[in-house]
Amino acid sequence: MTDTLVIALAQMTQSVGNMAYNADAMLAWRARAEGADLIVFPELALIGCPAEDLVLKPAFVDRANEELDRLAQATADGGPAMLVGTVVAAQGVLFNSIALLENGAVTQIRLKRELPNHGVFDEKRLFAPGPLPEPVPFRGVQLGVALGEDISFPFVTAHLKAQGAEILLCPSASPFEIARGDHRMIGIATTRLRETGLPLIWLNRIGGQDELVFDGGSFVMNGDEAVAHRLPGWEEALVLTQWEKRDGQWACVPGELHAPDDQAADIYQAMMVGLRDHVDRNGHAGVLIDLTGGIGAALSAAVAVDALGAERVRCLLLSPDDAGGARICAERLGVACDEVPLGAATAALAAVLGPGALNDLGGLALRALGAGSGSMPIDSRDKTALSLGLGEPCGAFSVVADVYETTVRDLVQWRNANQPARGRGPAGPIITEQPLGVAAEADLPSHELLDPILYGMVEEDLSVDQLVARGFERNVLAEVERRLYAAEAARHRSPPGVKIGTRSFGRDRRYPITHAFRTL
Repeated sequence: MTDTLVIALAQMTQSVGNMAYNADAMLAWRARAEGADLIVFPELALIGCPAEDLVLKPAFVDRANEELDRLAQATADGGPAMLVGTVVAAQGVLFNSIALLENGAVTQIRLKRELPNHGVFDEKRLFAPGPLPEPVPFRGVQLGVALGEDISFPFVTAHLKAQGAEILLCPSASPFEIARGDHRMIGIATTRLRETGLPLIWLNRIGGQDELVFDGGSFVMNGDEAVAHRLPGWEEALVLTQWEKRDGQWACVPGELHAPDDQAADIYQAMMVGLRDHVDRNGHAGVLIDLTGGIGAALSAAVAVDALGAERVRCLLLSPDDAGGARICAERLGVACDEVPLGAATAALAAVLGPGALNDLGGLALRALGAGSGSMPIDSRDKTALSLGLGEPCGAFSVVADVYETTVRDLVQWRNANQPARGRGPAGPIITEQPLGVAAEADLPSHELLDPILYGMVEEDLSVDQLVARGFERNVLAEVERRLYAAEAARHRSPPGVKIGTRSFGRDRRYPITHAFRTL
């Protein structure tokens, strides 16, 4: 029986539905893991996550099986075995699964038991729950694989330990939201360690997939709760973890510990990664932004330059008569910036359609110019504006849709003082201070008061009475709630945006357009 083990962790991204690409990437990671006994990949790494209803297509599952067989055959060369997340079909249903590949074959398969069905997750729609997982035997060591959400349930890890597990291993696809990294380590992993006394590996993926972004931050904790490895956030990484069995207990030899980012840096990185992967994986040449759209547009432009490079960002001045701050921002970012005066077009169309019928003219111009250039238009309305139905949908993606205006201001201040890791934009202040549009709206309080009200209604599901108890005025709350519910149809027409908080519009919060409920 072995008393040493080398487990490689591949914190990698995936392309949803491109199984051949993902398999090739895994083989490349495996080639880099020379000297490892086993290389582990994140949850559903072969098919990408979340694949949503694609997994219901038989041809999709067939392709996954073909690529899994190809990966298995590659392990006949005597190199590292592979632990690969994929989908399998059995008895007419689908399972979220993990497969051990060694010696040229698939030797073990384990099925995920606890299927998340909250927030952005709807796995019960797609998969059937598996039985309580048994440990995976590997070279005389019992690996207790708790796949994804399984690690959150103490009876799963208790069962694994009772069946002889010696090391807990959680391949996951855990999307970013504020403070979730701390919750993984402090809220879940530490608790499982205290309950079982077993060391734990948590491997998370990275990358953007539509609204979701995955932040990595994988880690290894020994049975005494000491962190042996912490991988960086927001980038692919490979680490070979060295394991030794001492006095009957497995422990990981301490290695490199990457410090986590602060909250503002994390949010900014989420925006960068989400935008970069959405643009690149959908084949866009770059992005197009109306820089006269306010401070949200300026922040969006900065994120775009940091994520893509200035050469792939084109800014427009659709209101050039009032664009002093926008011009300064474009100059500092080094981006192309073109004036597109719409006054004559507005007057001509107003003569035909009547006044007030042209609220979306700027958005129409942005979409038309984007279609002609191959660049993706960016919607720069933040969560405060989306909550209240302010502005019109004018883009195909957003990086500020899940942050309130006060957070937009905080992020501008952070970016002016910091150059983000892996950012392609310039250092130094780049965004001038601009007024926030919502504060000027009639019948609405300042953003410092408005955003906490919206947070209470959206993220916390509080009623008017509950918010009155917090000190807010009832008449203000009534108007904000009316606007929040009346804007549902406009939000349904809005493009996807990077999920940042605990309850984003769309994936997390799904309300009917037509309803008459009020908390008054």
